[in-house]
Amino acid sequence: MSRSVLVVGGGGREHALCRALSQSESISDVHITPGNAGTANYATNHPISASDIDGLVSLSQTLCVDFVIVGPEAPLCDSLADLLLEHGIPCFGPQAIHAELEGSKLFAKEAMRRANVPTADYMVLDSSSDIESALASYSNNPWVIKRDVLAGGKGVVVTTNAQEAMEFITDSIHTDGHVLLESFLPGEEASMLVVMDASEFVCLPPSQDHKRVWDGDKGLNTGGMGAYCPAPVVTEEIHRKVLERIVKPMHESLSGMDVPYRGVLYVGLMIDEHGDPFVVEFNVRFGDPECQVTLPLIASDVGELLFAAATDSLDTYSIAFHDKHCLTVVLASEGYPQSAKKGRIILGAELNCDADDAWVSHAGTGTDDSSRLISTGGRVLATTAIASSLAEARVRSYQRMETISLQGSHHRNDIGHRAL
Repeated sequence: MSRSVLVVGGGGREHALCRALSQSESISDVHITPGNAGTANYATNHPISASDIDGLVSLSQTLCVDFVIVGPEAPLCDSLADLLLEHGIPCFGPQAIHAELEGSKLFAKEAMRRANVPTADYMVLDSSSDIESALASYSNNPWVIKRDVLAGGKGVVVTTNAQEAMEFITDSIHTDGHVLLESFLPGEEASMLVVMDASEFVCLPPSQDHKRVWDGDKGLNTGGMGAYCPAPVVTEEIHRKVLERIVKPMHESLSGMDVPYRGVLYVGLMIDEHGDPFVVEFNVRFGDPECQVTLPLIASDVGELLFAAATDSLDTYSIAFHDKHCLTVVLASEGYPQSAKKGRIILGAELNCDADDAWVSHAGTGTDDSSRLISTGGRVLATTAIASSLAEARVRSYQRMETISLQGSHHRNDIGHRAL
C-alpha cells in the first residue's frame, strides 16, 4: 500500500527523512513544511512554520496525508501529536506528556528513577538553595549544570570554573525558576535511536556525534558538527547492557501508560571505563546529525517502519540493516555557533552532483531572488557518505565537502577520529 506523508521541520534531519522516504516503496507522496532548498528535490515544500500548530493540523487535513512525521521537539511539546490524533491522523512523534522527556530535564530524571535507569546523581536548585554549598558537594569533578527547558541543545554547561558555574546557575534560576546540578559522568559518549510504540521497540545502530565546534573537541558546544554510525565504542556487550538496563525498562514504563509512546526515543549515553552505560539525556526525536548517518543504514522500508510506530503495529515490522558504515560532516556559517553570517551564496551543493554513496543534506539553505542557493542558518549543510568501512566513508564525505564553496564557512576535519 502506498501512503502519503507530511514531514514537519526544515533542517538536515528533515532532509534526511525526506530522502529516505522518497526511496521507500510504501510511500507515494512526500510533503514537508517548511522544508529547505534541498528538500524540494525529494518532497513538496509548504510554507507553514513548524511552530504553527493549528496550521500544521489544517495542512495535514488538506493534503489528506496518511500520517505525519515530526522532526523537531518543540511542536511535540506544544501538543501537535495530540491534536493530530484528535483529528484521526497518525503521528510519528510522542504526545505532549511524553515530549516532556526532552522538554524538562527534571521530568526525564524522575522518569529514569521510576524505571530504575542508570543516570547521574543530581539536585534541583532554586532561589532558596545554598548554591555555594551545592557546588562544594560536587567539587571533585567538573560541574554539570542543566537548564530545565528546551534550549536547542545548548542549555547545558560543563565547567571547572566556579564563577562560570555560579553565574549560569544564578541566571538559570532567574529565568526558569530552577536548575539542575548533576554529578559528572566520565567516559565516552554515544547515542542510540530507539523506535517504539505500545507493541514493540526497535534499536537502530549506535552512533557518535561531535558537539564541539573545532577539531580535537575544542571550542564551544554546537548542535553537532558531524557524526558516524555504527559507533564501535558500543560493543556487543555494551549494547546488551543498554538494552537490558535502559531500553527495555523505559519501553515497559512508557508502554504501560494510558498514552503510549509512539516515535523515536533518542538515548544519549555515557559509557564509563568499566563498560557500563548511563543515560545523559533523552530526546523525543531523531538527533541531528545522527539521523543523517542512521537512516541510510536501514535496508528495509523506512516509511513502513515509521508508519508502523505511528499506528502501534511495530510488532509486525521486520527490520534489516546494511552491513556498512556512514559518516557525515557539517558545514557551518562564519561566526557559528555564536552569530552566524547568513545570506551568502553556496556553490557546489547542487543535488544533481550527488552519488549513491555520497550526498549533501541541506539544513540552513534557501534561495535568493535570482534562485541562487544561499545560507540561511548556522549549520548550513552536511556531506554524508556510506561505504563498506568507516575510513572509506570518511574519505568520500570529505571529498564531497571539498567541492562546496561558502565564504567564511568552516567544518571539522576530524569527524570519526575516535574510531579510526
